[in-house]
Amino acid sequence: MVKCAKEEIALEGSVWFQKAQNRFLGGDRISLLEKIDELGSINSAAKAAGISYKTAWHLVNMMNNLSDKPLVERVAGGKGGGGTLLTKEGKSVIAQFRVVQDEHRKFLQNLEERLEDSNHLYQFLRRISMKISARNVFAGTVGKITRGAVNAEVLLSLTGGAAVTSIITNGAVDNLGLKEGMNAYAIIKSSSIIVGTAIDAAKISARNIMTGRVSKIIEGPVSSEVDIEIGGGNVISAIITHGSSEKLGLKEGNEATALFKASSVILGVS
Repeated sequence: MVKCAKEEIALEGSVWFQKAQNRFLGGDRISLLEKIDELGSINSAAKAAGISYKTAWHLVNMMNNLSDKPLVERVAGGKGGGGTLLTKEGKSVIAQFRVVQDEHRKFLQNLEERLEDSNHLYQFLRRISMKISARNVFAGTVGKITRGAVNAEVLLSLTGGAAVTSIITNGAVDNLGLKEGMNAYAIIKSSSIIVGTAIDAAKISARNIMTGRVSKIIEGPVSSEVDIEIGGGNVISAIITHGSSEKLGLKEGNEATALFKASSVILGVS
């Protein structure tokens, strides 16, 4: 604890793992993974972690999307009716995280002893910490940038071979410092995604068309959340009306297509 002029402030910080320069694993998510490993159920793990079932699935999908290899997998069938298990990669990540976290704690304690006033540094660390509400965050590599008079088309290649196209201004390209071959991530709100079946891509104007298998459906009285596995461990989540879900006859395991405009894709860099 460091004594400042007005108050005592403890220098604290959060450990985050990164993949392709994108933060995707912190203490709260590691705790969720540990609960999944212990309980073998995403529902039980969510309750133990004090979060909703939908939030738990959102976090699991995000972690799988941004990890080199999936950390969590669903197991269907069996005596218990299936469940949710950690992969070998997931267990390895937890062990590595705890080692780094312990060393990080020691580092902060040592730093705190050497700083006369940690208040300004503490406030700065708080300001640069950010969370986003968008359901879909995908890590990738910038494959191509095509500039126009005002806007630019940016192609982002994801793990597993899928690609996302974004339309942003030339100014945004410059501000982000985007270049072909660099790491970036795509952010898409779940409400911006249209879900369809038996889609003829040649007759659709949407730039992004991803076909996969429905991995999860969470039905609500008004809206439904639909998760579609699109390959490479990536899952895209869409929010559609309950009526649309029924009309499409969506079921887990069935083929479905997620469609969204290039203008609906926000790009970010670390």
